[in-house]
Amino acid sequence: QVQLVESGGGLVQAGGSLRLSCTASARTLSNYAVGWFRQAPGKEREFVAAISWRGASTYYQDSVKGRFTISRDNAKNTVDLQMNSLKPEDTGVYYCARARTQPWGTPAAIYDYDNWGQGTQVTVSS
Repeated sequence: QVQLVESGGGLVQAGGSLRLSCTASARTLSNYAVGWFRQAPGKEREFVAAISWRGASTYYQDSVKGRFTISRDNAKNTVDLQMNSLKPEDTGVYYCARARTQPWGTPAAIYDYDNWGQGTQVTVSS
């Protein structure tokens, strides 16, 4: 099973920026759509953004549109999430995951993904 690893989390003040990165143990991300999800304390895991296998299509949760940007570098086997204008409500553990099927798509449902990373904590202080 492919292992995904997230990095780049941390503590930032409201209005600040962070860049998260996701990479895989095997060179397989380029053949799949990849999504970012987050989970706040006491809440269910929710979709944040997704990108298709060649990067031609992206899809965002409404609350992050215009603030977050998902991108990928298949040569480096990485998918990044640039987060700007961060708000306290963006706090949570952020996970990347590889889509099961439809690499050309940008699925938003948790069940569309397998091979989840362990997550990276993002904390936004007010």
